[in-house]
Amino acid sequence: MNAQAVPVRRRQVFHIPGYDPIHPRRYRELYRSEGAAQAQISGYRINLSANPGADTFGWIVDGQIDGKDVSAQIDVLVWSDIVRESMAQSIPATYWQMLRTAWLYLSTGTLRRLMWMRKGPVIAALYPVAMLLGQLALAAVLGWLAGQVMALVLGRVGLPGISRLLLQYAVWAAVTIVLLRWFKSRDDKLFAYYLMHDYAFAASAGGANPPALEARLAQFTDQIAQAFLDPVDEVLVVGHSSGAHLAVCVVADLIRQGRVPQGGPRLALLTLGQVVPMASFLPKARRLRADLAYLSIQDALTWVDVSAPGDGCCFALCDPVAVTGVALPGKRWPLVISAAFTQTLSPGRWKALRWRFFRLHFQYLCAFDRPGDYDYFQITAGPMTLADRYRDRQASKSRIDVAVSKYTDIAP
Repeated sequence: MNAQAVPVRRRQVFHIPGYDPIHPRRYRELYRSEGAAQAQISGYRINLSANPGADTFGWIVDGQIDGKDVSAQIDVLVWSDIVRESMAQSIPATYWQMLRTAWLYLSTGTLRRLMWMRKGPVIAALYPVAMLLGQLALAAVLGWLAGQVMALVLGRVGLPGISRLLLQYAVWAAVTIVLLRWFKSRDDKLFAYYLMHDYAFAASAGGANPPALEARLAQFTDQIAQAFLDPVDEVLVVGHSSGAHLAVCVVADLIRQGRVPQGGPRLALLTLGQVVPMASFLPKARRLRADLAYLSIQDALTWVDVSAPGDGCCFALCDPVAVTGVALPGKRWPLVISAAFTQTLSPGRWKALRWRFFRLHFQYLCAFDRPGDYDYFQITAGPMTLADRYRDRQASKSRIDVAVSKYTDIAP
């Protein structure tokens, strides 16, 4: 441990998930299983217990790392209900969403600029479009073939031409609808509808936060502010995937409102596998761009951004402030570092996970069998603050920190 570091004995962690409709208990169970695996690999101890008195969903972690005892309370800041509501769309409504979202990214030139940085997340964004169009084409072709067969059968029994034609088109429509519904019922394997709703949600207001989400972020801000009144040494906000840019907005509001007391618990922001440019590059994302610029020069926090080129679902090593084009003189944050999956996962583990794109996108919350300086469980349950852990760490040399976004105006 750094000689100047003050050990953490108590920590409050707030985890903001990405666009995820699943109950937050999945994050507790993931922490339980992967934390146990990392503890065995790295030779420390962490234990989970319930937090029955909490008003939100969370758990308590007791860790013994580097000979230090640490207690951490981890709360998941829930917005899965908003996600589920946004996903409650009919099949025609989803295709309409697809057209509107695709037009926004294409007509503004945003898709082209995103492609300049990382092709992986752009391909991931195009996947649901291609899959949904493919499903529609296949359903329509099979429906048409079924209609042709019906027309031949009805022709042989002497049904009049007009009636035969009407029944042929009715069969075509019915088979197409049935197949589209069948495809949607299998989306837990294909993820086409899920991803389409994800991108459509981010683009629904041109990059601005929808009102329901903005109200929820205000609640998150109030909840985190309360932690500074408790006897803790560090308040750590973690944003994963699309939860990263929500965390940016929340932490910016927290500081801007003067709710981070001087001399109180240290404030830290950890963004993991971020997809910030998918939102910040859109024309109406002025609030997000303002928050990115504001946080980048603040002394009141430590902000570390972790990603990995092996994660094809994020904008790996893209400095979210710089690429958005809102870097200010005196910019300090974020510190952009790589989780380096090809080095921190053994060859066998990497081979097993390499093509499991969604699983890799959650690797930041999981165990590494050859861990480097990034260890989610030491960060959340260990004796070092985020600031001390990365005090002498240099940013990744392969980071992308040039301005790319066409839209750089910010909210007043």
